[in-house]
Amino acid sequence: MKNILIVAALALLTACTQTPDWDYDKSANFSNFKTFAWVENASLTKDTNNYQINGLMEKRVRTAVNAELSQTLGMSLVDAAQADVLVNYHASVDKELEVDTFNVNYRPHWGYWGTGFQRDTTAREYEVGTLIIDIVDRESNQLVWRGAKEGRLKKNQSPEQREASINKTVSEILSNFPPQKQQ
Repeated sequence: MKNILIVAALALLTACTQTPDWDYDKSANFSNFKTFAWVENASLTKDTNNYQINGLMEKRVRTAVNAELSQTLGMSLVDAAQADVLVNYHASVDKELEVDTFNVNYRPHWGYWGTGFQRDTTAREYEVGTLIIDIVDRESNQLVWRGAKEGRLKKNQSPEQREASINKTVSEILSNFPPQKQQ
């Protein structure tokens, strides 16, 4: 039983520590980007009917992105016609299956050949959410930066817990915008 708890704790810990994934255009001059606006039709809720992606979540994500770009990176939110970059975002929720098999008992059998193993297999279905943030150069209308993070979704959270989770996720995604120079 102790081994089951240790493995379950490790699985939960690794599920919560997913690192963001980034990609960017190496030819883009990120130092020129001082202002941002949202893509006109940016919407998390478009083309989805998942319980977790709704108008409340969309508002939280927009607020977190605005705060991160404005307060942390010093960019200014302006009208789309004057913006250096446009921000777009996408979200998806997929179902995953986690299967664990444990050898819970081992004993030799003396009356016949071989040994005996008793295995216990469990399967759990859970939801994984992915948030993608795109930064588009307004002049060229080209994607110059993309960040994404996925993680196991938790249900039965308070609005404050959901907001804190979104703020942390957005901060982690945007932690490499503008991209750090590779050495």
